[in-house]
Amino acid sequence: LEEEAKTVILLAVDGKIARILAIADAIKEDSILAIKELESLGIKTAMLTGDNKRTAEAIAKKIGISEVLAEVLPDEKVNEILRLQENGKLVAMVGDGINDAPALTAANVGIAIGTGTDIAIESADITLVRGNLSGVVTAIKLSRNTFKKIKQNLFWAFFYNVVAIPLAMLGLAHPLIAEVAMATSSVTVVSNANLLRRSDIYPSYEKK
Repeated sequence: LEEEAKTVILLAVDGKIARILAIADAIKEDSILAIKELESLGIKTAMLTGDNKRTAEAIAKKIGISEVLAEVLPDEKVNEILRLQENGKLVAMVGDGINDAPALTAANVGIAIGTGTDIAIESADITLVRGNLSGVVTAIKLSRNTFKKIKQNLFWAFFYNVVAIPLAMLGLAHPLIAEVAMATSSVTVVSNANLLRRSDIYPSYEKK
């Protein structure tokens, strides 16, 4: 049963096993697609959980995660994150429970599921409104596109200054021309930033 991603509960009466119960969380199709897309973005995924090892490995296999660290306590999750960071990795932690709070704090970026516990939400850097992993894909795509726009805007800002300041110092730029150039640089930066609204930030499987 554990190899079928189910958690086994034994019910005993007078010291003898009377019933065997098996419970399992339904795996959302969204989770499988989100993990696949994260991997396609070059992000390595791993599962850190306090659940039974065989159950965790069965779930990981179903959703496409190859690395699993099961039956770990909250401080062990933190230690694993610190180990990855010491090896030069940037770590994002996604969690929703009380036991995830320390790991969310230790990670470079803590992402809490909005339907999770208050302490997990308070410990995270990002809180997803929806209770699925699609938001993780969107957040990563948005952050990458935003960083790209920041670098582009810095380039244009430096470009205008490098060209205009020497001309002004040498008296080769009329004050009116300098004023127009300054306004143009501001318009260029703002217009480029607004293009972020058209960026492709949503998971490919959600596109119509």
